[in-house]
Amino acid sequence: MTDLDAPYHAHIYYNPAERDIAVALRDDFGRDAAILFVGAMTDAAAGPHPIAQYEVHFLKSHRDAVVAAITATGLRALVHPLTDDDLADHTTLAQWIREPVELDVTVLDPPGVNQGIPRFGVSDF
Repeated sequence: MTDLDAPYHAHIYYNPAERDIAVALRDDFGRDAAILFVGAMTDAAAGPHPIAQYEVHFLKSHRDAVVAAITATGLRALVHPLTDDDLADHTTLAQWIREPVELDVTVLDPPGVNQGIPRFGVSDF
């Protein structure tokens, strides 16, 4: 696997007033052939994410385009690689778009064991 083939996730956060914007962005990602997976909108806390969010999966080669699309909406998001260190993925290796959300890192996998893909029932990488 080359560096540009490295798997990435983006978690797009929204509040009730932003939900329509989040839906439109999610629809756009669903039409983008470079997006490997678009998750369901979760209107409540899920995993380490304490507020409503959904995720998209893509390769590093598409990272700049994903960040630009999210930034253009004004939504906040967490963009991170998918490595064997779930904690680092969501903290030190992550990029926040707009203000960060305090994650519940106690539910993340320990270093060396990242069940990120199986946990979501998707195997796209």
